[in-house]
Amino acid sequence: MNRLPVVVLISGTGSNLAALLDASRTAECPYQVVAVVADRDAPGLEHARAAEIPTRIVRLSDYPDRASWDEALTAAVRTHAPHLVVLAGFMKLVGPPLLDAFGGRIINTHPALLPSFPGAHGVRDALAHGVKITGCSVIEVDAGVDTGRILAQSAVEVLDDDTEDSLHERIKAVEQPLLVDVVRRLTAAG
Repeated sequence: MNRLPVVVLISGTGSNLAALLDASRTAECPYQVVAVVADRDAPGLEHARAAEIPTRIVRLSDYPDRASWDEALTAAVRTHAPHLVVLAGFMKLVGPPLLDAFGGRIINTHPALLPSFPGAHGVRDALAHGVKITGCSVIEVDAGVDTGRILAQSAVEVLDDDTEDSLHERIKAVEQPLLVDVVRRLTAAG
């Protein structure tokens, strides 16, 4: 089977990356993670290093301005010629260079049922609003903040004793298989 190349961008612990890597180890998987790029020395890079997948750190602070960083990030991704770019806990907005190079082939996860609670604090915002159901979304990335086409969603009940951390952990447990499913579908379709 010819597996399609995927580049994953991370900022944190890499739990979504780990789920993608675990799924890629099955014989029928239509994708292969060919590189992992982070915007900081993220702990999740260890998942890639353990799997002997190339990693790269592109820190915003290493560039004179945001435009230069956007170009460097795009170059780091482009080096691996991915079919799909997956933002898996990547906590920076991507700029026009990456969108121009890979538009329609960049996906992201979000810990809320979009269009509700976009932005960096989806879990906190859902709790503050008092909703009884929240969840996660996988979207196609566009120039907005969590405004892209919704590719898949899963619901998660909000429990009376939920904290931001407990709810986020339960959302992650649903988000990981959802992300793997979407990446499988998008790469199986070629």
